[in-house]
Amino acid sequence: MLKTLIKNKRLQETIFLAVLTLYCFCFSLFRFVYTDTKVFLFLNWNLFLAFIPWALTSISILRPGIQKSKFTVFILLLSWLLFFPNAPYILTDLFHLRLKTSMPIWFDLLLILSFAWTGLIFGFLSLWDIEQILSKSIKLVYVRIISVLLLFLGSFGIYLGRYLRWNSWDIITEPFKLMYDVGDRLINPFEHPQTWGMTILMGLFLNMIYWSFRLIRKRPE
Repeated sequence: MLKTLIKNKRLQETIFLAVLTLYCFCFSLFRFVYTDTKVFLFLNWNLFLAFIPWALTSISILRPGIQKSKFTVFILLLSWLLFFPNAPYILTDLFHLRLKTSMPIWFDLLLILSFAWTGLIFGFLSLWDIEQILSKSIKLVYVRIISVLLLFLGSFGIYLGRYLRWNSWDIITEPFKLMYDVGDRLINPFEHPQTWGMTILMGLFLNMIYWSFRLIRKRPE
């Protein structure tokens, strides 16, 4: 595995993400020990869900044979899309700040932002992987457009998770109820202004951050 990571230039990235994840876990563990409350321990589960899309694309990059089948790539993209909203979703956990008082608000703010930042890194790196995979069969300009659309789809997923409390695996456990909620908002968009307000603004926000990352990445050292 180590040789594979080095060969694909993923070792530094993997170590960095592991350090960030460990930092977040220790941060939440300190709060748990110090306050003797389980508040915000759920962030570790949310971060694990944010890790899944990165894990899916990393496996496909480390084992390029997976990409030879268009059907396999389609399943990968679909699975990735189901879990991708979990990466930026942690940003919405900032809503919990006003509800908890067992620690100073600045402490909890930094705690949540640490998890949210790590989740975003997992998500954006996985999206770069998706771009790399798609660019082998699609023109680059179309790949960029797809990335923009995927970020808006991810924003819609964030809304479904935060306000309608749907989870990624509900597509399997309760597909018809989920499709009803999604279909109702597609067919009757003007009856759900909050849905599309959050989806559009969150989509713009995620695109702003994502393309800022890409700009910084291309800047010469």
